[in-house]
Amino acid sequence: MANQKKGTLYIGVTNDLYRRVLEHKRKITDGFTKKYNVDKLVYFEKYDYINNAILREKRLKKWERSWKIRLIQRFNPDWLDLFFEKYGDFCGFPPSRE
Repeated sequence: MANQKKGTLYIGVTNDLYRRVLEHKRKITDGFTKKYNVDKLVYFEKYDYINNAILREKRLKKWERSWKIRLIQRFNPDWLDLFFEKYGDFCGFPPSRE
């Protein structure tokens, strides 16, 4: 997740992407993503087994920032909010095209 193109990045794991992104967008929990307005889903991966997802999350968190940016840009060069691409315009949140 990111707050803007090439901005602050956040990496996390969840068993319910839709719910988790809405929590970030609604700023439900105090913390890093709320403080830095990190609420745009710019990249995600799907895994069948949670232990594989957790392992990938840990590896990505150790990556250099430039590697993370390159990964995002390879799959989402315009840094679109993929939440709206995947789920549509739900819950009163207009699509962000930054």
